[in-house]
Amino acid sequence: MSQVVAQKWARLQTILAERASWADQLLQVKRMPGWVLWADHLLDGSWAEPGQVVSNATVASRLDAWREQMAQLLTQGSLSDLERECLSELLQVLSNLRPYLVQCYDRKDFPRTNNEMERSIRALKTQYRRISGRKNWNGYLLRYGRCVAYASWWEQDGAHRQQFERQAAQLERARWREVGRQTTTAHSEQLTRFRFRHKRAAYLSSLEERWATTAPTLLLP
Repeated sequence: MSQVVAQKWARLQTILAERASWADQLLQVKRMPGWVLWADHLLDGSWAEPGQVVSNATVASRLDAWREQMAQLLTQGSLSDLERECLSELLQVLSNLRPYLVQCYDRKDFPRTNNEMERSIRALKTQYRRISGRKNWNGYLLRYGRCVAYASWWEQDGAHRQQFERQAAQLERARWREVGRQTTTAHSEQLTRFRFRHKRAAYLSSLEERWATTAPTLLLP
């Protein structure tokens, strides 16, 4: 065996030895995502057979049974310290979110996640970026509020415009005023939060000026 071959052989043995030392940890890393995927499988309802009803009760029963099984796994001593730590954290998160994870199955066509809403928001941002050329749309939201989503829905096609016109024609005046007040209040709260977080000094100064105007200090005798 030549010197070059011997060097390459020694280097290969070193690499294989390092790989063997990481084998256990790599196996743990591969096993831990399986817990998350299995929890998602329980929540997405894909386990249901044809004709089987997926309800809050059935999903909750399966999820709770799986959580108990995983909790027992923690006490068996078959997991490493890293696996016990990660599994404990996962079970703690699921326990905290348990009241909210199984509330969407009894209502028909209710989304299990907010992925569709996030895609809609992204489409709105993309549309604004194409129109204005700006990446940040905070000013747009602060100026128009929830009307941004209404305008986008209105402009999708003629069917949406016709649907809005039909519903608006049947809307009572009192209800129209109530919706207007709700929209104005929501917009005002959004502006207040933005000013307090990003322009706090100016916002507090304006509050002091308004207070001094509406409640002037009386001079003591």
